[in-house]
Amino acid sequence: MAAKDDTSNPTPSTSNMFPGTEKIASEPLSLILASASPRRLDLLKQIGIVPDKIDPADINEELLPNEKPRDLAHRLALEKAAAVANRHNDCFLLSADTVVAVGRRSLAKAEDKDEARRFLELLSGRRHKVLTGVTLVTPDKQFISRLVTTSVIFKPLGSHEINAYLQSDEWQGKAGGYAIQGRAASFVRSVQGSYSNVVGLPLFEVSNLLIGNGFDIWTASDA
Repeated sequence: MAAKDDTSNPTPSTSNMFPGTEKIASEPLSLILASASPRRLDLLKQIGIVPDKIDPADINEELLPNEKPRDLAHRLALEKAAAVANRHNDCFLLSADTVVAVGRRSLAKAEDKDEARRFLELLSGRRHKVLTGVTLVTPDKQFISRLVTTSVIFKPLGSHEINAYLQSDEWQGKAGGYAIQGRAASFVRSVQGSYSNVVGLPLFEVSNLLIGNGFDIWTASDA
């Protein structure tokens, strides 16, 4: 006797049993960037990630008494994420904060040209560290943080170099008063660690953090 052909009555697929599940499964979850930094946005775009929305956090970024640079970077990234997370559901949220450290001293964003000058004079001919705290909030509201450190050495800077650099206005809005991706690249003798971390976002660590928690950066790249 010939075997019975069941192709006329196939087993129903999950998507047929539960209408809409196929659509939900195929749609990648969105990514919110809790930062107004154009450099962080550009860095994400460099690896093909375009956030679905930019929602900067408005927090007090002042240094706490006796707070170490690494603790400052970690705390501010976490506080930025916490300030924005409740405004978004069922998505990933990424925040970051970068601090330049000379010993135990933290150099955040220079408030004016005089402070930027003091920062550059302090960094001249010395090794310093660039620390970026990164926090990822998952769709189920887990907060996962990382801290990435890069060591940078500046050559000795002459007063004419500092004056010329300050006239460029690149120092504005930059931790430590300089932008390694700009004219300050000529000051840098060596970089040990993540270069993108010095710009503002450690791409290797961020991409691994996203992938490890279920965000498909390659699907996001094709979206």
